[in-house]
Amino acid sequence: MGRRAKNKQGDPTPLKDAQAHDSTGRPSAKKLGKRKAEVQDDERETLSKRPMKKMKESEGKQAPKKNQVKDDKKRTKKFAISSVKTKTKEPEDEGEAGGSSEGWEDVEGEDLTSHKKSLFHDSDEEFAGFDGDLNEYDIEGAEDEDDDMLRGPIQELDLGSEDEDDEEELPAVKTKGQKSKQHERPSKIIPTGSDASSDEEDEDEEAPVTMANMEARSRALDAAAVRDADLDAEEMRQAELAGEEEDDFADADMDADEEGEGDEGAFQLPTAEEREQEKKTGGPQVQVVQRRMRECVRILNNFRRLGAKGRSRSEYVSQLISDIASYYGYNDFLAEKLFQLFPVSEAIEFFEANEVARPVTIRTNTLRTRRRDLAQALINRGVNLEPIGKWTNVGLQVFESSVPIGATPEYLAGHYMLQAASSFLPVIALGPQPGERVLDMASAPGGKTTHMAALMQNTGMVFANDANKARTKSLTANVHRLGCKNVVVCSYDGREFPKVMGGFDRVLLDAPCSGTGVISKDASVKTNKSDRDFTLLSHLQKQLILCAIDSVQPESKTGGYLVYSTCSVTVDENEAVVDYALRKRPNVKLVETGLEFGVPGFKSYRGRNFDPRVSMTRRFYPHVHNMDGFYVAKFKVEKRAKKTKEEGDAMDVDAGVEGVAGKFAFNDDEDRPYIEESKRKSLKAKGLRVPPRTKASTTTSPAKAPAAA
Repeated sequence: MGRRAKNKQGDPTPLKDAQAHDSTGRPSAKKLGKRKAEVQDDERETLSKRPMKKMKESEGKQAPKKNQVKDDKKRTKKFAISSVKTKTKEPEDEGEAGGSSEGWEDVEGEDLTSHKKSLFHDSDEEFAGFDGDLNEYDIEGAEDEDDDMLRGPIQELDLGSEDEDDEEELPAVKTKGQKSKQHERPSKIIPTGSDASSDEEDEDEEAPVTMANMEARSRALDAAAVRDADLDAEEMRQAELAGEEEDDFADADMDADEEGEGDEGAFQLPTAEEREQEKKTGGPQVQVVQRRMRECVRILNNFRRLGAKGRSRSEYVSQLISDIASYYGYNDFLAEKLFQLFPVSEAIEFFEANEVARPVTIRTNTLRTRRRDLAQALINRGVNLEPIGKWTNVGLQVFESSVPIGATPEYLAGHYMLQAASSFLPVIALGPQPGERVLDMASAPGGKTTHMAALMQNTGMVFANDANKARTKSLTANVHRLGCKNVVVCSYDGREFPKVMGGFDRVLLDAPCSGTGVISKDASVKTNKSDRDFTLLSHLQKQLILCAIDSVQPESKTGGYLVYSTCSVTVDENEAVVDYALRKRPNVKLVETGLEFGVPGFKSYRGRNFDPRVSMTRRFYPHVHNMDGFYVAKFKVEKRAKKTKEEGDAMDVDAGVEGVAGKFAFNDDEDRPYIEESKRKSLKAKGLRVPPRTKASTTTSPAKAPAAA
């Protein structure tokens, strides 16, 4: 027997005096078919027994609130109605003999009320807050509807057991015309993935963020980001395919139009007289120049098919250069010099990029802070920034700022330096090590110097030199602000430095240049540069690079490197200078810069062939790398051979002279004092130890040698 069957209500016994209460001898037709039961006193005692635990709980409960009382009344009403209708089980379930017709005859009014009270008196005590009588509920009105429920399954009265601590909520009997309080949500016929994902997202959004579900939600966000990225990539591929098809169709349409129209409406290159006439009238309109530039670029990219008959390619090039000079504001010389560096389409991109300012970048001073902490501090001040790229771990790119980026407390405290991204490259290529002696030959205003000091962790020594003494003030201020304690500031001409001091482990030469890579910062370069300026600058750079090579100590165990850099993109200041240094110093060779990006240097340019190793150098362009135009070359200085260059040149000259004209001869004894004195001067100029004079040279001085002869 089950646990609940022990406490089930027993079979009702027949009422002894049922006929006595029936005055008419027959029940009313309205109550025919209804089953009423009378519970004996001993059975009432059994029903009234409740577990002691529940009695204590009911006594300890506080009075419920108003809404709770209403809910309890409704639940009691349903429980009472269902109990009055079908409270007992059929006799065949209990297995007892005897029919169920005995004792199920109806009784009249007051006795029925008293029996109902006695039957449900004890059970109603469970429901706290229930007041009133069962007659308050219209049982009679629901009789017609309840006739159908009698034919259904028999409802059992569950009085609970001692083992159960919590009472089970009895389901309400559903009658016709009544709706359930909880309506089930209708499910879709064909559920889709979007429905499931939306439900999960809603659940995730509604659920609070805890340590338990944080990892799961993070993975879900990552998966959603990956899906979005895949969709974006697919859309980009589709757009590219569609664009290529459109370009093909456009080219085909253009060719068809050109074939159909012939010369009507086609671009006509202006003649020399028309160009002179335009200059006299003040130049053409901007729209005319733009259209002419587009047409010239299109024709030059496919000159064989689109070029006009009787017109040479040089005419289109000269017209395009003239239009570029007038449209972007260059002089004709510089426009042509820069145009010759690139293909036609790329040249237009270069000129266009020079009209746009480069991003603002800052370098973290690792002597005072970390990049992560600096970025967080600036973000809190309203600065929008992000790392420059993977090639540097100290650079930050600033997009917008609500405060002056050069006047923040972090800037004044020396946590960062306003510095162009291209200025990071020479120091990264040089790679100074802690404890070394390093020379910066042109250091003002101190961006590269302080960067080297930070990489050396304030060890060793950095000599910061600049020929302009007025610029050393800003250099000194930045050195103090950034906390660099291993920097010595000096002001010498770089060409004198081997005489002043030598024997450096590494040397950085950021040579003075024309500034053609920073036109976006200094627009005056467009008009104030001429051919003479480039000639003088190239000569100065060749002198400086030779002095820098001589200042490097070849025997250095950790160094022996030189980095040459300029903020120019012209070949005269870059590849030509490097090639000159390789020819003049045989003990120097080019090595890889260590930079992961950049365009290789020119091996040949407009008929000039350079050393093949020049391709190890790197070029940086504003339209390609979104930074100032820059050039970086790295040298390794090795020990010199025993045979000096002066002796080799002298031998070559002697051999050449003897071969050409044998009648001319030289007196070696007469020339020896001059040769030795010149060698002493050259060694002294390079900062090397000068050997003492020999006896032959002391007896015969250079001044007396001609007289003795």
